Amino acid sequence: MLLLLLCCSSNGDGSYSSTIQDDDDDDDEDDVVVLDTVDDVPSPDLPDRWDVLGLGQAMVDFSGIVNDDFLMRLGLEKGTRKVVNHEERGRVLQAMDGCSYKAAAGGSLSNTLVALARLGGHAMGGAALNVAMAGSIGSDPLGGFYRTKLRRANVSFLSAPVKDGTTGTVIVLTSSDAQRTMLAYQGTSSYIKYDSSMESIISKTNILVIEGYLFEFPDTIKTIKKICQVARDNGALVAVTASDVTCIERHYDDFWEIMENYADIVFANSDEARSFCHFSAEESPISATRYLSHFVPLVSVTDGQRGSYIGVKGEALYIPPSPCTPVDTCGAGDAYASGILYGLLRGASDLKGMGSLAARVAATVVGQQGTRLRVHDAARLAESFACNVESPSRQADVGSDQISSL
Repeated sequence: MLLLLLCCSSNGDGSYSSTIQDDDDDDDEDDVVVLDTVDDVPSPDLPDRWDVLGLGQAMVDFSGIVNDDFLMRLGLEKGTRKVVNHEERGRVLQAMDGCSYKAAAGGSLSNTLVALARLGGHAMGGAALNVAMAGSIGSDPLGGFYRTKLRRANVSFLSAPVKDGTTGTVIVLTSSDAQRTMLAYQGTSSYIKYDSSMESIISKTNILVIEGYLFEFPDTIKTIKKICQVARDNGALVAVTASDVTCIERHYDDFWEIMENYADIVFANSDEARSFCHFSAEESPISATRYLSHFVPLVSVTDGQRGSYIGVKGEALYIPPSPCTPVDTCGAGDAYASGILYGLLRGASDLKGMGSLAARVAATVVGQQGTRLRVHDAARLAESFACNVESPSRQADVGSDQISSL
């Protein structure tokens, strides 16, 4: 673990001063360089094409242990989730001043992209994968922190910072009874800029991944549709993550417009899949998988410790869970998605092999503390997958002939 000092003053405008313990699960030894503004970050050499470009919210996660008195002092109801404004965020962080808490470049999409970059960072099955993210960060120290953390994990953050903007944050306050109180500050994270630069990036992308949380913002939905059309016109696959049941319920028609007209891949858990189908909780996830696969070429549905399903053209293949001793289930679905994407990019010849890899990646993350796939685990998983792909004993399954047509 490395200590990270963000030098900002607590002056009532939402800025703050505190010692932050960097939630460093990156398994690397490089020093963290935190810059005063994101503009100070040097631009790396960019590849000719991107294997995967993720479009989503860039949020810095703060997590700390607090007591009930702390929550009462700030008027926070324990165990709830709340959207806060700039001033409220500053008040909470100021109250935490002097405490030790962790910071991470968070978000469901970034978890998937980091895991994919680590799986694809080894010359097994092909050249190293080029993975990138686009979204919105402010020209503040947290924006620099977010970009730096992704870059260290071999994920390029391609969007320019919003001048005078503030990077979005999620504050997770855990009390002694393990209840989590979550405070989300959107900042500039809902803003997706579409310009000639973005269009050029998308035209050089093999798979575009859209994070479902972006559907919460009406103006952003319009931008997503433009981006999906450009991706389609340039031969890219479009993947959509469901993100959250309540998000689906609020923006059901928008999700379906994207899925029916643009999506090649959908990632969802069993509850989200049922929500897409307007199925009751009693309906099996395999039924939801089959239904969705009539509209989207490849459907991935996870069902926790019960396993997962991959759907193609009205058929659903069951993928048994990979054995593990659960430690923390947070991030399991994100890890699973990275395995599916990796299998596609490495030319998996059958759905079963691709799904089995995804299940093993998810189990690895569930068996550790933290949401990020570690470098040494990624190397082991990638090597195992390469051996399985090359094995002549691999048998095709019901959907194997559909993968290459995506």
